[in-house]
Amino acid sequence: MDGDMIARLAYLGLLLAAVGGYIIVEFRGRMGQALRTAAAWGLIVIGLMAGYGLWHDLRPGMLPRQTVVEGGEIRLPRAPDGHYHLTLTINGTPIPFLVDTGATQMVLSLPDARRLGIDPAALAFIGEARTANGIVRTARVSLTDVELGPYRDASVTAVVNEGDLDTSLLGMSYLGRYSIEITGGEMILRR
Repeated sequence: MDGDMIARLAYLGLLLAAVGGYIIVEFRGRMGQALRTAAAWGLIVIGLMAGYGLWHDLRPGMLPRQTVVEGGEIRLPRAPDGHYHLTLTINGTPIPFLVDTGATQMVLSLPDARRLGIDPAALAFIGEARTANGIVRTARVSLTDVELGPYRDASVTAVVNEGDLDTSLLGMSYLGRYSIEITGGEMILRR
């Protein structure tokens, strides 16, 4: 332990001694009541901490990812992270995408490519993409049976990103098939 850690522990010890001393003096003849009150407040604090910790896990389930409305419009609500997310069904497998109008191609992450039955070891990573994290190698693939709501495409070109990509990106090579409108916290796709 360094000096800073010892100072923090000493401060917390003094704080605990002060609060503990106050509780002993205040609840002198009523220690049972003091313990019940402390247990109640402890459970309240633990509940608040658990709720805060789970909020980001629960929240995506509370907001719709995408909605198809009459006329075939696809409406995407803006997510809490400020981005738009949607799920394409490719060969019957749902693949979540981050909508990225700044990306030229539809980009698959390595885990999503594997989920689609694409073996990255068999791909020729001869392409390059310039990203915020630098230059990454890519391999071109052709996807069949790509669905978004009522729309189905028999053949869509995409690239598999060899780099460390958390989620697949839906770029303009696919989004260009739709007219895009962003209004009121929603992205609306129409064909």
